[in-house]
Amino acid sequence: MYIKNQVKKLSPYKPGKTIEEVKNELGLEEIIKLASNENPFGCSDQVKKQIKENAMNYAIYPDGGGTVLRNALAAFYQLPGDHFILGNGSDEIIQIISRAMLDSSKNTVMAAPTFPQYKHNAVIEGAEVIEVPLVEGHHDLQAMASAVNGQTAVVWVCSPNNPTGVSIAEKDLVHFLDQIPKDVLVVLDEAYYEYVTAEDYYNALELINSYSNLIVTRTFSKAYGLAGFRVGYGMANPALIQSLEPVREPFNTNALAQQAAAAAIGDQTFIESCRQQNREGIQKFEQFCHEHGLTYYPSQGNFILVHFNQDADDLFEALLRKGIIVRSGQALGFPNSLRITIGSRDQVDQTLKAIRETISH
Repeated sequence: MYIKNQVKKLSPYKPGKTIEEVKNELGLEEIIKLASNENPFGCSDQVKKQIKENAMNYAIYPDGGGTVLRNALAAFYQLPGDHFILGNGSDEIIQIISRAMLDSSKNTVMAAPTFPQYKHNAVIEGAEVIEVPLVEGHHDLQAMASAVNGQTAVVWVCSPNNPTGVSIAEKDLVHFLDQIPKDVLVVLDEAYYEYVTAEDYYNALELINSYSNLIVTRTFSKAYGLAGFRVGYGMANPALIQSLEPVREPFNTNALAQQAAAAAIGDQTFIESCRQQNREGIQKFEQFCHEHGLTYYPSQGNFILVHFNQDADDLFEALLRKGIIVRSGQALGFPNSLRITIGSRDQVDQTLKAIRETISH
């Protein structure tokens, strides 16, 4: 049976162990999962109320145009509805872009390390992948701009970057965008946008109006606490959105997800609370690092990448035995580091206690 050669070289996504699996394997009663950058505070009560009080006929296909959610996004951002494309998570927006714009005659430019789905989808489409190494956790935007050539179709920019958490300043991003040819698409992945507190962060909506070759992707999986619903979106000028729409699968966002996301975006008080508590957690980790002589990247996401100067897999296993699930940096391009999601106050304190006990031995 024929399978694309490039697909044969890829490994399927390997999700981490579930909380129940770890409990059963290690005989633990309590597990703190800080590996997938999920929201420890769950989702807005408005989402729970919406789902509870609005019965749905699940035998009927969802609205293929996502009207309710599209209208909610349009109202929130003060943009016309034709500026949005909906996805089964922002992962699917990445897939749609790759399928629409990449093939064996094209190349695509990205940082390294960054979110792996950019490269994964590009390889599937047969495109050449040009990776530009990070500099101290930051995108090397000048080098990325210089890497763009006549065969470049898409440039990927992740801000804040996963896995380093570093965001891009407005002046740096604008200078970069000014250098990119108008026939090359720039994808600005803002999966962690809602957590950003940096004063020099840019306004993506203004950039969309200024650059016709820019699309911004965001998700409801992180700060909004709806990872289980799988819903994300892209924002761009209507002509760009319409060029991508034929690739989008019919009914790609399910009915329940559309309702949940529409309710979620209406509760910005919840998002502000999550942002503040996340920043407190980040500061606790930074203080811990200062006290123990550890280095880290200054994160604007809901996670922090800490460099422990020892094998990340060994440290991951040691914390796992204590009931703490984090993400080893081995698979992220940082073999001596851990990427740790910021949990609740209690989870942060327990995690830091476990780390302190582990590295002192």
